[in-house]
Amino acid sequence: MSDESTSGETTRGGSGAYDSVSGLRTAARLRDRPRAAVSAVQAVLHDLRTVDGAVYGAVAATPTPALDAGLRRLSNAADHSKISFAVAAGLALFPGRPRRAAVVGLGAIAIASATANLLGKRLVRRPRPDREAARVVVGRYVPMPESASFPSGHTASAVAFATAAGVVLPPAVVPLGLLASAVGYSRIHTGVHYPGDVAAGAVLGLASGAASLAVGASLAHARGKTL
Repeated sequence: MSDESTSGETTRGGSGAYDSVSGLRTAARLRDRPRAAVSAVQAVLHDLRTVDGAVYGAVAATPTPALDAGLRRLSNAADHSKISFAVAAGLALFPGRPRRAAVVGLGAIAIASATANLLGKRLVRRPRPDREAARVVVGRYVPMPESASFPSGHTASAVAFATAAGVVLPPAVVPLGLLASAVGYSRIHTGVHYPGDVAAGAVLGLASGAASLAVGASLAHARGKTL
């Protein structure tokens, strides 16, 4: 009797100890998961920044004397969305779709500009590229903005206008899209933005264009109901 009793107690005790150790190991693994996830995200972000810097450096190191002056002028002309405002003014001269395209395009610029400058740049605070260290050709230089680098406000506004106006006026999609793409690239070419800043600006521009279109549709629907 005593032998069987002792054996049973030992077995139960051993099982309890095993369960306790297993539980501690499981708890440790669960505690380590958030840290592992954070480490993985940090590693991915580090690699993306490395690629971003490499592409920026490659653009800076590629001689393009025939393009430098033109892209510098385009980048300057895109300051404060002057190009988009000029296009909107031209479209507004014609009633119907062109005028509606101008209105929703200007609304998209307002959304993109506010989101990029009041939210994106203040949250991320990414420093501007060091174009001297990257040896960007001086002939490409435009004034280096004092604001944060991420996202590209020029790109966001240009893409927002192209998206909203192009949906309302389909024949304008291709020329406005090409213009927005050129503006975005000019910001990398002149050394004031990383490619990642421009990509983020393009995404923001698409979202802003969609938001402006949605607001415009809601207002038109409300006017229809009122009438």
